[in-house]
Amino acid sequence: MEYLAIFAFVLGYLGIALEHSLKVDKSAFALITGVICWAFYVFSGADAHGIEEGLGHHVKEIAEILFFLIGAMTIVELVDAHEGFAIITDKITTKSNVKLLWIIAIISFFFSAVLDNLTTSIVMISLLRKLIKDQQSRWLFAGMVIVACNAGGAWSPIGDVTTTMLWIKGQLPNAGNIITGLFLPSLVSILVPLSILSFSLKGEVERPLKAEGSEHHTNPTSPFERNLVFILGVAGLLFVPLFKTLTHLPPFMGMMLSLGVLWLITEILHRSKNHEDKHPVSVVAVLRKIDTASVLFFLGILLAVGALQEFGTLRTLAQFLDDKLGNIHAINLAIGLLSALVDNVPLVAATQGMYDIAPSGDFAANGSFWQFLAYCAGTGGSALIIGSAAGVAVMGLEKIPFGWYLKKISWLAVIGYFAGASVYIWL
Repeated sequence: MEYLAIFAFVLGYLGIALEHSLKVDKSAFALITGVICWAFYVFSGADAHGIEEGLGHHVKEIAEILFFLIGAMTIVELVDAHEGFAIITDKITTKSNVKLLWIIAIISFFFSAVLDNLTTSIVMISLLRKLIKDQQSRWLFAGMVIVACNAGGAWSPIGDVTTTMLWIKGQLPNAGNIITGLFLPSLVSILVPLSILSFSLKGEVERPLKAEGSEHHTNPTSPFERNLVFILGVAGLLFVPLFKTLTHLPPFMGMMLSLGVLWLITEILHRSKNHEDKHPVSVVAVLRKIDTASVLFFLGILLAVGALQEFGTLRTLAQFLDDKLGNIHAINLAIGLLSALVDNVPLVAATQGMYDIAPSGDFAANGSFWQFLAYCAGTGGSALIIGSAAGVAVMGLEKIPFGWYLKKISWLAVIGYFAGASVYIWL
């Protein structure tokens, strides 16, 4: 049954990859794959109690991610409905493709370290829609946003879920060591692709035909309202890692608190307006803009990965890497590239289970194996658009085809991945 589950996963993956050729939404393939993989696990003869317990564990983890995603998307959409991002877009005056690409990528890199790569990617896509009219041009920038967000998240204990796992579970307990050890490799992994693109990218961007500055044609809001909602939205997102640190509650709890507070304040802010003016900038209206299909796609993919984890397929794969490669750098590099195919969270979890924290050496707490694992698992997912949470979110928001990303961005991400890895090994 395990082989049938693997076969179903591969077929589902192909369906997702060929979404535009088949003209079938990827979410359908993801949901079918997720449920079928679990059905095969049931038919494998696994203990009924173990199945229920395992599924419950995975559903809990998946729900936390989905609630986090929904909360972040709602806050970003609410800020967008109030034209809050004009505060930033009005200050980005350059129309040069090269200059704008560098500005967007660097902002994404540092912003994702403070928040996380998923939230940052959502915010940056909203910004790009204000700055770039042409879809193909925007896709190129969005692809580099994915690479930059994943690179920025890798060197921060709160920037990427895999780095957070290693931080919380004791492999990398010293946050300062994570930052100092991984900042330069992560920075190189985005600077190299940016430099390559700078030689081929020419011309200027065309801004959308939409009023900017003090007057806004869509959902007009006052400057005070725009500034207030923007500040509260960003503060709410920044509050999430702080809330997690203080309470040790899952990140989605902080996100829900931020959303609830922003919801309350915007309701009070607009309560004296008539329905026609109030409704477009209300959370109720904004919730209808959330890309539910992308949320369901995420659900299906994570369910499928969870089933493979229950079968022990991922642990077997990790053991195979240990036997065949041996070298810790080669193992981490392989895990990083595999994370572009299979979610990096269970891969890192399997790796944590494979190796004990040693008293000293590469496998000790803060050791080079764990540190390099954080880099590889964080940045390796950029090789494919479905290889990271940021990639999945951007794919859903911008409807970027899997094949387009593979052709235009993947090779840049892989070059940056190995460039940053070389810097880490050399240092």
